[in-house]
Amino acid sequence: MSKFIINKTIKPFAKTLNIEGDKSLSIRWALLASQAVGKSYAENLLKSDDVLYTLNCLKKLGTKIKKKKDKYEIHGLGLNGYKFKNNLVLDAGNSGTLGRLILGLLIHTKKKIKLIGDKSLSKRDFLRVTKPLGNFGANFKTNSGKLPITLIGTKNPVPIRYYETKGSAQCKSAIMLAALNTKGETVIKAKKSRDHTELLFKYLKLPIKVYKKKEFDLIKIKGGKIIKPFNYKIPTDISSCAFFIVLAALGKSSEIKIKNVNINPSRSGIIKILKMMGIKINFKNVKIYKGEKIADIHVKSVKSIKPIKCPSKLTSSAIDEFLVIFLVAAKANGTSYFTNLSELNQKESPRLKWGYKILREMGIETEITSNSIKIVGNPNLKINKKIVIKKYLKDHRVFMTSVIAALIFGGNWTIYDKDSIKTSFPSFLKIIKGLRY
Repeated sequence: MSKFIINKTIKPFAKTLNIEGDKSLSIRWALLASQAVGKSYAENLLKSDDVLYTLNCLKKLGTKIKKKKDKYEIHGLGLNGYKFKNNLVLDAGNSGTLGRLILGLLIHTKKKIKLIGDKSLSKRDFLRVTKPLGNFGANFKTNSGKLPITLIGTKNPVPIRYYETKGSAQCKSAIMLAALNTKGETVIKAKKSRDHTELLFKYLKLPIKVYKKKEFDLIKIKGGKIIKPFNYKIPTDISSCAFFIVLAALGKSSEIKIKNVNINPSRSGIIKILKMMGIKINFKNVKIYKGEKIADIHVKSVKSIKPIKCPSKLTSSAIDEFLVIFLVAAKANGTSYFTNLSELNQKESPRLKWGYKILREMGIETEITSNSIKIVGNPNLKINKKIVIKKYLKDHRVFMTSVIAALIFGGNWTIYDKDSIKTSFPSFLKIIKGLRY
């Protein structure tokens, strides 16, 4: 197993960063471009394993994809245009976004398709997707609700009505993609979650209506409309930026500017949470780009951190960033509480449990339940011992959070599975080393 060793803290730094494109948008662009009629182009597409697995799956389905310098070109086949071969096997690798969303585009396959993934993805719940997609008329066979999955589609998928209760953008998006291939109107009552797919549908002028209620969104989609090709300059991923935001905020005499970041309100709960904890974050050059809110983010070091009783309504908009948020709570002057976190254990690894383990290794007093965590902060924490992080199912966020913890709090860390960052943020360590480390 590849490993990374850190035995010194970060030096003061002042940097401007250009970070790779948003993974969620990179995958969604590729899937929708494959359903368009004609050539679509993307700049700043994230070149991570998750996105490359997406492109490979689309190629297996007959989609022509070319890379020209820093641009990617997809020649879309149109709705229902995929070319299905006998006993086709699609590998989603480690990507839950790819694995779940692509099933929505396969409900009309006339031939059997098998979807597989790596060890980590094969432990994750797919019933949340196969159950509603089965209502369209497709037939799924799962491994007790997990991968591998085999499916045979239907010639005439029917629109459905579905109540999505988990706040899963992946589940909601899979249903929305499936709805494109129906004749009629699909209605989704969805617990609040990321709305990238809705914004892309609106930008593409697909027949979608979204009614935002206090506790849920009501989404209505009419299928059958031709998707026009579209070009997209992928903005920067707030989830990737989170590690450097926290590093600058908790480091000594440091500041950072990150350009062209997607600050979509359904995605940027971490900003609200960190501001409540006293982190100074400013937006500049704010604009709307093809439905998404974009800005440059400025962050400076702070001397004291406030504890937080985190509002549960912010959970879905910060679900991927909680591990690194826990590090901020570890330095707070008081006790912080986070609830409604059960979805954290449905990620690449049981992240709530791993957040607890990392904090305990650091010497932070903490308590955990199945969906909550209590963190007793220590503003003067300095680690002077060896810490080993391994056997975490190669979860990239566990690796990156451990690196940030080592750089801030010190200690002699050995963190295994360095290659896990290839799934979402291949340049992470390169950027770290460029911050005067």
